[in-house]
Amino acid sequence: MKLTRKMVLSRAKASELHNVRKLNCWGSRLTDISICREMPSLEVITLSVNSISTLEPVSRCRQLSELYLRKNRIPSLAELFYLKGLPRLRVLWLAENPCCGACPHLYRMTVLRNLPHLQKLDNQTVTEEEVSRALTEGEEVTAPSREDTRNGLPELPYALSTVDTAATETPQDPLSLRESEASSIQGQLSPKPPPRDRFPSFSQREAASSCRSRNNILTAILLLLRELDSEGLEAVHQTVLGRLQALHKQELQEDVE
Repeated sequence: MKLTRKMVLSRAKASELHNVRKLNCWGSRLTDISICREMPSLEVITLSVNSISTLEPVSRCRQLSELYLRKNRIPSLAELFYLKGLPRLRVLWLAENPCCGACPHLYRMTVLRNLPHLQKLDNQTVTEEEVSRALTEGEEVTAPSREDTRNGLPELPYALSTVDTAATETPQDPLSLRESEASSIQGQLSPKPPPRDRFPSFSQREAASSCRSRNNILTAILLLLRELDSEGLEAVHQTVLGRLQALHKQELQEDVE
C-alpha cells in the first residue's frame, strides 16, 4: 500500500504536506512512503509494523528527530546511508528488521558508528562509551547499490535475516505494542551514565570479529543455496540434519559429564 497525500493530511490533521510535523502510520500495511520527500518539516514519524524496504524517502526530511521503523522489511544496514544527512535525528527504533542480522552487538555498533548523534536506539539510551566503541567495532556503510541486490537479499555480511517477520514473529497484542512505542515517543531521555573505558577490550574486539566472520559464512551459504536444484537442496538438507543430530548428542554427553 502506498502512503498518499490524502492519508497524510487526514492522519496529521493538516492542510498542506509541508506543514506536517508529526505523523503516525503504525500498522498501516505500507510499502511505499515516497511522499515523505514532500514533507520537509516532518519531525516525528511512526512507521512501525509495515512492509517498508527503503529509507531513501526520509532522507529529504531534514528536520526529522524521531524515526520509528520497528517490524518492517529494511533489508540492509546500508540503508543507514540515507539517515546520515539528518542533523537532528536523535531517536531511532529499527529493531525486528532483516537488517538487524544475527549479531546484535555488531548491528548496534554499526548503527552508532554511522549515526553517532543518536541518543536512543531501539528504546535503549545510547552511552558515550558505546559511541566510542562503535568507531572500531562497527562497520562504515556506503550508499546502497540496487545492482548488488538479488531477489531482495542484499549481499552484505550484516543482512542475513531474509525470512518474512510477519509470518514468523510471536503474536503480540498490537495495542500493547502501540502503547509501548507511544510512551517512548513521549518520554524523556534518561541521563547518560558517565563514560568508562573508552577503548574496547580485546575480548570485545574478538567477539565482534567472530560475529563478522560467522555472518560472512552465513551470507555466502544463503546466496549459494539459490543456485541449487531440488536434488542439491535435498543433499544439503540431509547434511544439516546429520550435523544437528551430532551436535545434539554432543550436548547431551556434555550434560551427563
